[in-house]
Amino acid sequence: MWPFNRKGPSGFSSSSTAEDVTQGVDGTGLTAIVTGASSGIGTETTRVLALRGVHVIMGVRNMAAGKDAKEAIVKEIPTAKVDAMELDLSSMVSVKKFASDFNSSGLPLNILINNAGVMATPFMLSKDNIELQFATNHLGHFLLTNLLLENMKKTSRKSRKEGRIVNVSSEAHRFSYREGIRFDKLNDKSGYSSFAAYGQSKLSNVLHANELARTIKQDDGMEITANSLHPGAIATNLFRQSNIMNGIVSTLGRFVLKNVQQGAATTCYVALHPQVKGVSGEYFSDSNLSKASTQGRDSELAKKLWDFSMNLIK
Repeated sequence: MWPFNRKGPSGFSSSSTAEDVTQGVDGTGLTAIVTGASSGIGTETTRVLALRGVHVIMGVRNMAAGKDAKEAIVKEIPTAKVDAMELDLSSMVSVKKFASDFNSSGLPLNILINNAGVMATPFMLSKDNIELQFATNHLGHFLLTNLLLENMKKTSRKSRKEGRIVNVSSEAHRFSYREGIRFDKLNDKSGYSSFAAYGQSKLSNVLHANELARTIKQDDGMEITANSLHPGAIATNLFRQSNIMNGIVSTLGRFVLKNVQQGAATTCYVALHPQVKGVSGEYFSDSNLSKASTQGRDSELAKKLWDFSMNLIK
């Protein structure tokens, strides 16, 4: 059992599950995209949103795994509206195809959950020649959000319901490289640290949400929020790249880590709960408002990352 279960101002704690934090919330009529939805907290987020009546589109790299996850959800919840579409966040071609297919489907978009991620991989470059963790965890989601934003704006205006963009970050954003984002050394193999690079990508998730919130606020009357969050330390296959971490997780996991149901809670809280209405540019943890690092709250760094990312996706 997760031991630190003191409730915060929201009435929830680190031991609250995704079902707990969405109890009584009706998501009927809403459409959501969840990236990385074929395993771990992505699948649980999809399941709980579907349980609350949301039509969920799973963005998955492995369509066979996505099909299995979808079938398991529908078997448990026969009324669930779940679809799977192929999406490889490390490839801009794949992201563009996914967004184009979704936008031409005629479906509205109320909620975008940027959840997919890789963790602490050895040094690799993406198909677009960008360091893999930055490419997958940040840049793919940056591009995806950009390509879906007009749909979200249109949906919000038409439905008169607030749109929500949720970036799943991590407390690891506090452990990036010393300079935060290595703009000039992004692909520098010699100075590469797998964990610092992961931290850099997670810091980017926070900064992206913050700058997105700022730019949306300038769009007068537009009701779309953007927030980031720490899901908690969770025993999922994110640890697959590290044998040492795998061993620690297997041994200590049940004592110190959240389970997947608890791990998906903050995402579902930020995506669906009425308490979060109108809240934007914030960082959440344990289904409560929290505070990102000093770098995570640096608006100049956020703007610099935005411009840098825009150049990369051109």
